[in-house]
Amino acid sequence: MLELFSSQSLTALFQVVMIDLVLAGDNAIVIGLAAAGLPEEQRKKAILAGILAATVLRIGFASITVQLLQIIGLLLAGGVLLLWVCWKMWRELQASHAHHQAKFQNLSAASTIDAAGTAGHQKTGHQKTLGQAIWQITIADVSMSLDNVLAVAGAAREHPVILIFGLGLSIALMGFAASFIARLLESTAGSPMSAF
Repeated sequence: MLELFSSQSLTALFQVVMIDLVLAGDNAIVIGLAAAGLPEEQRKKAILAGILAATVLRIGFASITVQLLQIIGLLLAGGVLLLWVCWKMWRELQASHAHHQAKFQNLSAASTIDAAGTAGHQKTGHQKTLGQAIWQITIADVSMSLDNVLAVAGAAREHPVILIFGLGLSIALMGFAASFIARLLESTAGSPMSAF
């Protein structure tokens, strides 16, 4: 127990906390982006599914960290996978932005039409489903959980308690930040300033 308070342990703990603060942000952004287009109740389910997937993946990756560090090209493959997920989300954001811009223009046009006007009542684009959001989150979690576990394991070295603490902290930070980001994106999605 005293070994937890040695200078090596405290240094490892500090490094793990800093790594978690940085790497939990990217997880939170991806989960928040994927969940932002969903209704409130489905958004909570998507975020919970993302956190559960990240938890399971991190536990699995942590249990085989030594073997993972020996696989050549694993981080490159994870980076390519994450790039693909980001590209898909960027396309969705562009489509969502175009949808909101068209909706705003339709509302403006509808205000110039008589009271029985017909503009602004048709839906453009398609609504993201809960399944699509969970799938995107899970695919992104594979890559991001891998980089988180490898970074935390490298910093924790021979301190398994610090490794477990670090993984738990990253999951808690990710859940809190993902909820915040999803609410922030949803609240600004319809505003004209969101284009900037």
